[in-house]
Amino acid sequence: MERRVLTVVLFLSFLALPIFWILLIPKTPCKPLEWKVNPTHKRHVHEHVHRVLEGQCHSGSTRQRLLSQLPASSLKTKPFLWSDEPLPDDLFLYPPPFGFRGLQGKVEDLIKLLPHSVTPQPEKTSAKCQRCVVVGNGGILKGLELGSLIDRFDIIIRLNSGPLGEFSIDVGSKTNIRMSYPEGTPLHWVDTVPQTVFAGVVYKGVDISWMSAMIRNLTVPLWDWLFFWQKVPDQIPLEPQRFRLVNPHVIREAALDLLKYSAPRSRLWGWDQNVPTLGVCALNLASLLCDEVSLAGFGYNLSQQRTPLHYYEELPMSAMWQQKMHNVDRETELLKVLVRNGAITDLTGGIHCSFCHS
Repeated sequence: MERRVLTVVLFLSFLALPIFWILLIPKTPCKPLEWKVNPTHKRHVHEHVHRVLEGQCHSGSTRQRLLSQLPASSLKTKPFLWSDEPLPDDLFLYPPPFGFRGLQGKVEDLIKLLPHSVTPQPEKTSAKCQRCVVVGNGGILKGLELGSLIDRFDIIIRLNSGPLGEFSIDVGSKTNIRMSYPEGTPLHWVDTVPQTVFAGVVYKGVDISWMSAMIRNLTVPLWDWLFFWQKVPDQIPLEPQRFRLVNPHVIREAALDLLKYSAPRSRLWGWDQNVPTLGVCALNLASLLCDEVSLAGFGYNLSQQRTPLHYYEELPMSAMWQQKMHNVDRETELLKVLVRNGAITDLTGGIHCSFCHS
């Protein structure tokens, strides 16, 4: 009898989770933000991006510089997991997003749905020296009209639900890889380029179930919906061969080796602040796919609280003070070092503006 009562209590608790999360989320008034781009600054940004695109491309440049901060095992890191390759044992040492501890059966079932490693990979466009751009969602992109220049990069990686459409003049219209997790994925698919790939990141067990459902075009089980902290898509209109599962080693390298966070540990409630933003993870992923990596739309200037946090909405920069999961200061310092030593380039100058005139 006691076990039955406990089961009912737990079930009702899970039902209450979405309401609890809604109550926790601070209500930020969406007043129109004043945002004007200085024409001279805009010209300097365009000139800088032209120099990046038209300069000599150096084979393996970004990854080689990152490897100086990574363990020897990173020489063998692969960006994605494939159905025809065995899962290494060390993938099960840590919980998501750093591994699949306790999820071996579920992840093995998902792997069977993924393409083989020999499948033609649209995210690799040619054998020539390739340039990636990771397009963040920062408000710094707003009004810069970089869209046509961003579209000239060989591989364009977009994060979460960053929209295109009316914003294409600033952010471009092409996507090679959309990297996300269930709650971050667009509710209505926005990428119209047929070669677009969805690269899923697993943060919890139900993310695996959700991705399996998306590949098989099935409904997500009702029980799984209870574990999402906001509404997630019920379909992604891509063929099965367009899905990728990001190797947790990519996330682990970003967290433990590049950002020097402590190893993940079990906690009764909440998170350690050791989970990298998807942007830093995408940078590491890009280094495995491209020779040179650039960032656009990165950087949080928390001193300018009334500037837009994202290019597509009126949420102010001050909203960043409310998030507690990511160590933004440490990530910014890492990115500054990588830009200054030439490992990556910052197209929009939000991290380190090499083209700004003081």
